[in-house]
Amino acid sequence: MEASHVTQRHITREKAGAMVNTAKPEWLRVKAPQWERVGNVKDILRDLDLNTVCEEASCPNIGECFSHGTATFLIMGPACTRACPYCDIDFEKKPQALDPTEPLRLAEAVGRMNLNHVVITSVNRDDLPDGGAEQFVKCIDAIRVRSPKTTIEVLIPDLCGNWGALELILTAKPEVLNHNTETIPRLYRRVRPQGDYPRTLELIRRSRDISPSVYTKSGIMVGLGETDDEVHQVMHDLREVDCDILTIGQYLQPTPKHLAVQDFVTPEQFEQWRVVGEAMGFLQVVSSPLTRSSYHAEQVRSLMERYPR
Repeated sequence: MEASHVTQRHITREKAGAMVNTAKPEWLRVKAPQWERVGNVKDILRDLDLNTVCEEASCPNIGECFSHGTATFLIMGPACTRACPYCDIDFEKKPQALDPTEPLRLAEAVGRMNLNHVVITSVNRDDLPDGGAEQFVKCIDAIRVRSPKTTIEVLIPDLCGNWGALELILTAKPEVLNHNTETIPRLYRRVRPQGDYPRTLELIRRSRDISPSVYTKSGIMVGLGETDDEVHQVMHDLREVDCDILTIGQYLQPTPKHLAVQDFVTPEQFEQWRVVGEAMGFLQVVSSPLTRSSYHAEQVRSLMERYPR
């Protein structure tokens, strides 16, 4: 079984060479969104002067998520202090001073959109001593006041290994602490040059040590030249640090300036990773070509019912 999956994937990679800059396979085509609903979400975001990673990172699921009234809010941005060659978020602009009104505006948006589950993420803010931890806390606290029944997921940067800052975020008690692994160790220097694979694993491990009730989550993107064995090793490493939830999705090149896609991974391979991940002990594995770290994140509410802490 394993050999057949490997063979199929390498065949796909050979075919992908001609498709990288021309066309995507059928399974990566998305349905047209309900633009009226999308417009309503955009109106709220513009009215409250908020950013979403859906827009800033050119997420392919923006139509589906916006049409369902969900969004992943991007705080402290949109300018990032790192220049990851896979990411479409702006790194050329100078980061702005933190806006003290942002937490209240974010909480108001969550209330207006009547969200059951909200994801808060941020650009990297290596220019700040705490990496932006205090702003995360203020946003969580504001949402708790405005929408106390809404569950909260924070998708955080690595904070440059500032574990005090991590502990500060966890004192606000988000239900889910998400930090993306992004890729396999061999590709870190090329894909995530300012990141550190051991530091990513340590952040997830410490999150569970600091706050055992939190659900930990991480995600990787594939299609950058990794092997199946390397993906399995990352999955194993994440389970070793007690990561609960894993997302795996296809990398898509945002612009010609970014890293090129090396292969389009088949839906069958994504399904195989899901099965392997669940056998390893992940509480949930979301694995498909269009999966992103916040895709269908609201499903964590049912997971929390099945596996209460």
